Amino acid sequence: MATLRFFCATNFSLSIQNNAKLDKKCITQKVKNIVNTVQFPSISSSSSTPLESLQRGNWVKLICGASFEDVVDIRNLTLVYTLAGVDCIDCAADASVVSAVNEGIEAARDILCGLRKPWVMISVNDDKDLHFRKAQFDPEDCPANCSRPCENVCPANAISFQQKSASQILYDNDAPRDGVITERCYGCGRCLPVCPYDKISSPFSRDVTYVRDAITTADLIKRNDVDAIEIHTSGRQSKQFEELWRALGDSVENLKLVAVSLPNVGDSTISSMNKMFSIMKPNLRGLNLWQLDGRPMSGDIGRGATKESIAFAVQLAKAKDRPSGFLQLAGGTNAYTIEGLKKEGLFQTTITEYLDHEESSNTTSNPSCALISGIAYGGYARKIVGRVLRSMQSQHGGAVAIEDHPEHLLLALREALGLVGPVKCL
Repeated sequence: MATLRFFCATNFSLSIQNNAKLDKKCITQKVKNIVNTVQFPSISSSSSTPLESLQRGNWVKLICGASFEDVVDIRNLTLVYTLAGVDCIDCAADASVVSAVNEGIEAARDILCGLRKPWVMISVNDDKDLHFRKAQFDPEDCPANCSRPCENVCPANAISFQQKSASQILYDNDAPRDGVITERCYGCGRCLPVCPYDKISSPFSRDVTYVRDAITTADLIKRNDVDAIEIHTSGRQSKQFEELWRALGDSVENLKLVAVSLPNVGDSTISSMNKMFSIMKPNLRGLNLWQLDGRPMSGDIGRGATKESIAFAVQLAKAKDRPSGFLQLAGGTNAYTIEGLKKEGLFQTTITEYLDHEESSNTTSNPSCALISGIAYGGYARKIVGRVLRSMQSQHGGAVAIEDHPEHLLLALREALGLVGPVKCL
């Protein structure tokens, strides 16, 4: 733990700036040395598995975003967080995105031989869902004197207004685009209420909300470079969930993990979970997990964003008769989530330990396993590493691989380790 604290507190940017002669090979070797020195219990291919992380309660998942499709950023994020020791990379159910994730994983393993491969998860939805939408507006409709608050509030840098010359407009297809950069928008909806002229389409309007095609998803799973699937559902009705599950067919039998992401729907949460589990059970061959989606896509906002995910965890921990499956937090998770779990006595607490202090009749899981299996980080994880990626791209261009600029890789790895390390108890 002391090694991690020293690493994360060190200002590497200053040491790099003060040593202009420090070459790429030297910095790359420093990255290797740091990862080897930290010695994650989960980082060696021979010492641990994602399943063991789930059982111990130190599972960490990176959420790239169910609608985020910027393959350059996805590849670089994946590389950094694979080096940091995450157990799973969750991404959009798109072939090019999945390829970018796998490319990032292999690039990380090229840097550090023997690095354990995280599971690759794809996200789909059974109906309209906050995570599967895109903002949309025509920048030509925007008044010239608008202060453009949408551009400032967007956490994904997915809204841009560029000053383009007439020749660029006519002849340069690669010129910066105005308006929403579709592949970067992941549907947080923060731009909608700040537009002073109400020019942005409703997040649930027909042309910006979509449902992933089940047949295409099934074919993607059969490519053999996908390990897990996550189904986003409202938790309020099971018909759409059952239709999606049946449409996926026998493809799910190839998966190591099936996750269901659902919001807190109060008293009906447990009954909804049991209904969905009964639908999945006949052809569920791998593990199953329940993602407790507290306050969706908000972890980067601030400390308080994680409160709803903590409250959801407390509710499920005390619930009676919930179905089998690991429990994992999401939705508002950030650097303060562990602190919240510890205050509630839920951080890496086994089911047996929790039952000694709380009245509960739930014994559907292995009592020696952690009650809360881990944490998924999305917006916050992308934000802290994204700052480094933006700096790199401003200096070297957009379509760059982070390992080609090891000074930025070092800075990004520091940020990722600062988030992942405390869950791994380093």
